[in-house]
Amino acid sequence: MAGKKQSKIPADKLELYEKLIATNPGIERKGDVHPYTAANGHMFTYLDQTGTLGMRLPEDEIEAFLKKHKTTPFESYGVVKKGWVTVPDALLKKTRELKKYLEISH
Repeated sequence: MAGKKQSKIPADKLELYEKLIATNPGIERKGDVHPYTAANGHMFTYLDQTGTLGMRLPEDEIEAFLKKHKTTPFESYGVVKKGWVTVPDALLKKTRELKKYLEISH
């Protein structure tokens, strides 16, 4: 019988993600190995195994986010996820600033 899978996410990134999610008591962090959030069956944040945070944003917010934060669309398992952005590490460390994007995403 296989043992429980262990997350390989760097502890500091996981801690920052959990700190961000804790800013909104209405959002539940899900997933033991692959942390994510979802509402109405739709995922809106995902922390991959490298500690890279992907966030779903409305179409009219994506281009401004990508330009302002000098980042790229989010890629997961080699596929660029439509409607998702990669949250740069520098922004992940700024919980207060990132919180507004979490609210938009949710």
